[in-house]
Amino acid sequence: MTLRLGDTAPDFTAETTRGRIEFHSWLSDSWALLFSHPRDFTPVCTTELGQLALLERHFERRGVKLIGLSGDTVVSHEQWLHDIRDMQGTTVHFPIIADIDRSIATLYGMLHPNHDSNHTVRTVFVIDPAKKVRLTIAYPQSCGRNFDELLRTIDSLQLTDAHAVATPAHWRVGDDVIILPSITDDDARTRFPRGWHALKPYLRLTPDPRV
Repeated sequence: MTLRLGDTAPDFTAETTRGRIEFHSWLSDSWALLFSHPRDFTPVCTTELGQLALLERHFERRGVKLIGLSGDTVVSHEQWLHDIRDMQGTTVHFPIIADIDRSIATLYGMLHPNHDSNHTVRTVFVIDPAKKVRLTIAYPQSCGRNFDELLRTIDSLQLTDAHAVATPAHWRVGDDVIILPSITDDDARTRFPRGWHALKPYLRLTPDPRV
């Protein structure tokens, strides 16, 4: 199965390090960052979970729940989390799914046989409160993820949901944003009272409306 932007994220029931969950019920009205790992006790994954534990409060402030997945058992996950705490001084509070039969990995298209026939790639899904897939990224097993970039994309998604804007390359919170071409100048004067700078008729920059 290949999930595309706008698709409904499939529901599932799974055992995790935080007990048994039903995904849609667990998600409730929050956003989610669902991410897979090839397996436990691998070096790149270990650094990623430690980094996410440090950043968890930043995701929480954005209303985003974190949930990981690996093909090993809950017992293995728990042992691995002890290693992460010992090496990086951080405690992982968010759940890690035990996907032993790879059923969830298959459901979400996390297995890329031409890359590795046995283990998931480093897949990321950002899922909104309506259970829609809003972002997908697949990393090779050798490349650790940049979670600051994922926070940036979530900031962009949440901003553009609330206002008729898009965000330019390298955008950060507080930078100018782009008024959608579908918004007329007359409508824009009402929506964006701080005005805008038109580089071209189709490229109008206005201050971040949330700052």
